[in-house]
Amino acid sequence: MDLKIKDVAELLNVSEKTIRRWLADGKIPAYRLNSQYRFSRIEIENWVMSCKLSKNQPGFLTLAQQEQEIDFNDREAGSEPLQNEEEQKSGVQQFSLYRAVHKGGVFTNIPGTNKEEIIANTMKQVAGVLGRDPEMLTELLLDREKLMPTALNHGIAVPHSREFVFEGPFDVVVVVFPEQPIAYGALDGEPVHTLFFLFASGDKKHLHLLAKIAHLSGNKEVQQLLCTRPDKQQFLEYLREWEANLEPIR
Repeated sequence: MDLKIKDVAELLNVSEKTIRRWLADGKIPAYRLNSQYRFSRIEIENWVMSCKLSKNQPGFLTLAQQEQEIDFNDREAGSEPLQNEEEQKSGVQQFSLYRAVHKGGVFTNIPGTNKEEIIANTMKQVAGVLGRDPEMLTELLLDREKLMPTALNHGIAVPHSREFVFEGPFDVVVVVFPEQPIAYGALDGEPVHTLFFLFASGDKKHLHLLAKIAHLSGNKEVQQLLCTRPDKQQFLEYLREWEANLEPIR
């Protein structure tokens, strides 16, 4: 699926100006079609997942925050603020993550000593919720892991498949706390203690939720909360407030 600058800006919750700046600096993968920039869903997904190029180099969320600082410095220097209506759109699908977790649920103490066992055991637990064959789901998720580990930093991973398993108006995110943290191939080397299994019903919804989970994982307060293994009600209450106050980065 080809995405335009406007699409990617909305999905990542940044301004189009930020996307154009990333393009100029070579920070985001794109190609040209009829002299216009286009983006591949798979390439953008991989970019979000591998946003930390080294242990000390900031990822795309921090880059967005850097852009926010640049805009602030521009205003301090006397530049005119953005007035373009298109750039002022937040692009935030409010409460989308809350709804997806509400649909999927929160599961604690899933057994397993490696990612293969955790994924297989989780799918056995949630197959009823998803209405799909657990072995088929496990195979799809592991195929994606073979391409590139879906671990973010800070002990969080987002297992998902390359293919969409749902058709319809809803998306599902299943939050899993394994019995013990497991090695997952994260860049920071930390074992994973929380997994967000992502099952979206389309390209745009998939990228939007993936970017939102990446944003969430960079929040220190969230990291501390996840280490306490909150139950579904506790986590949903936090998510509702977090998403309600989530502001786009300009």
